Amino acid sequence: MEPLDEKEIRASFVNCSKGEAGRIKMPPGLTGDGIPWRDLDFLGWTDPAAPLRALLVVPGEEGLTGLVLRRPEPGKANAARSSMCRICLTDHTSSGVALFVAPLAGAAGRNGNTVGEYMCSDLACSLYLRGKRKPKMRLVQREETLTLDERVDRAMANLRAFTDRVVAG
Repeated sequence: MEPLDEKEIRASFVNCSKGEAGRIKMPPGLTGDGIPWRDLDFLGWTDPAAPLRALLVVPGEEGLTGLVLRRPEPGKANAARSSMCRICLTDHTSSGVALFVAPLAGAAGRNGNTVGEYMCSDLACSLYLRGKRKPKMRLVQREETLTLDERVDRAMANLRAFTDRVVAG
């Protein structure tokens, strides 16, 4: 992913007002070398000022699409169970995957309509795909014969399908 600046990120959000986008806290390390841009396919973070709000910025053919998401409240996850991220298909313990809910863009979202997806709770799908981050507990990971590029393409297709559902309202 190409490095982004604050102005590009704020302008990308499609499911919140400009005022709301202006109040979002940017990811830590945005102005320095704290974000591993070369290893990212999309930018995802939790708003440090609002821990139940998560943000995604996804590059696409028509530019960036930014989404405001609601994270679930922390709860007691059953570590013995496993779950799979629907974006990168990484297996985690149940606490490693969370249901993120996004208001739909436009009038539908203002009327309270939402759509959700199960994703890596730390939004680090790109790092899991590249082996730069491992799930917290050792689960038996499925062996895949796909190349890294093919797995990234699949993950981005899954993520774009989600963003398309939000944008379509």
